[in-house]
Amino acid sequence: MALMTGNEYIESLRQLNTRVYMFGEKIENWVDHPMIRPSINCVAATYDAAAEAGEQGLAVATSNLTGEKINRFTHIHQSTDDLCKKVKMQRMLGQKTASCFQRCVGMDAFNAEYSTTYDIDEKYGTGYHERFKKFLQMVQEQDLTVDGAMTDPKGDRSKSPSEQSNPDYYLHITERREDGIVVRGAKAHQTGSVNSHWHIFMPTIAMKEADKDYAVSFACPSDAEGLYMIYGRQASDTRKLEEGADIDLGNKQFGGQEALVVLDDVFIPNEYVFMCGEWDFAGVLVERFAGYHRQSYGGCKVGVGDVIIGAASLAAEYNGVEKASAVKDKLVEMTHLNETLYCCGIACSADGHPTKAGNYEINMLEANVCKLNVTRFPYEIARLAEDVAGGLMVTMPSERDFKSDTPVGRKGETIGEICESFFGGKDGVKTESRMRILRFLENICLGSAAVGYRTESLHGAGSPQAQRIMIARQGSFDAKKKLAKKIAGITEE
Repeated sequence: MALMTGNEYIESLRQLNTRVYMFGEKIENWVDHPMIRPSINCVAATYDAAAEAGEQGLAVATSNLTGEKINRFTHIHQSTDDLCKKVKMQRMLGQKTASCFQRCVGMDAFNAEYSTTYDIDEKYGTGYHERFKKFLQMVQEQDLTVDGAMTDPKGDRSKSPSEQSNPDYYLHITERREDGIVVRGAKAHQTGSVNSHWHIFMPTIAMKEADKDYAVSFACPSDAEGLYMIYGRQASDTRKLEEGADIDLGNKQFGGQEALVVLDDVFIPNEYVFMCGEWDFAGVLVERFAGYHRQSYGGCKVGVGDVIIGAASLAAEYNGVEKASAVKDKLVEMTHLNETLYCCGIACSADGHPTKAGNYEINMLEANVCKLNVTRFPYEIARLAEDVAGGLMVTMPSERDFKSDTPVGRKGETIGEICESFFGGKDGVKTESRMRILRFLENICLGSAAVGYRTESLHGAGSPQAQRIMIARQGSFDAKKKLAKKIAGITEE
């Protein structure tokens, strides 16, 4: 099968029997639901980019399995150039959507699984690696979207999976059969889950032998029997349900999504099982996935940051303050922070190395530095954008008020005319244009898009302490002490 277009991807979702629930009810036509469709449009953009950016080689790659042209989101990295192109592609898509395009988790899961299954086979003589490659070839040939599912609800975080009062707080094996396994549990905060054809499930933490039933990784169709999703809500999400909603949405076309994915005794055939009790490799898979995903944030968040900087610059222009030195300084600072994140993403990619399986892995230390910066800089960029935009961003009347023909003034002026009169900005700038850019900034700094740009920047791919732990582990302090001793003239005893 050739690469799908965005429209073909959307139509392919209609063939699935995915069970989606929202606000306590089942959503029958979730593909066209106004709260869900913007996130689907984001994924569709990744398909269209494969055609639009094909000449640049960003959104397409050559499969190491088949030698055929494939979407980069289904690719196994074969070089540091591949790693760098991944980051560049993510920045490009962030610029196009100003949102989360939801396929990075799957791509990062593919590459983590590729090397981890190889290593498990090497130690235990299992056949996971060939199983995984066969699955991935199907994904590439059908150009599927696959969600990478890692985060468990966790319950009491002071206890291991096997110690929990509720055994389902962590996804686990409930039955081992000759032809496969049965699993039960859930994955939380799953970006793009509803929009995916398949899922890859992975452990969420390193484990002990007592946790071996929780050391499980597998692929599963999104509409498998016993699997369903409860859609997560976002700030200002019900604006999308308002009749004729447009300007107040900020970003009408694109958006992100998260969901709770529940597995209620789901049967997984052996051909899709990639870890089954090898508890000593659970932490390895987690660490590798996290490394790749922390690299990803040096691309996607930067692309969104580019749009925020542009919007803040426009807001300054519409407010008539674009020449003020203080405003220029803020825009420069936003750019400095954004490009620093990009530098981190490119650095950990350029310093990548091959694994024993043959795919390329990023520099783990630099990837964790990248993500730790991402936990901070987008917040500062958003703060500066709010500063430049001004308070009207969060206090202006609704779109309906601006369009209202209800008389309110002494001379018969309508609510719309009053709003148009008082909320104008710089001469020559339409009030509607000013309103649109302010609503966009509200959406991305505080509204539904803030989920992906701000809070996900903090907690996605592990919260800040997870990066600090990895940096402490990989910081080579002993080697650095030796450097200092040598230059200082300290003789080793």
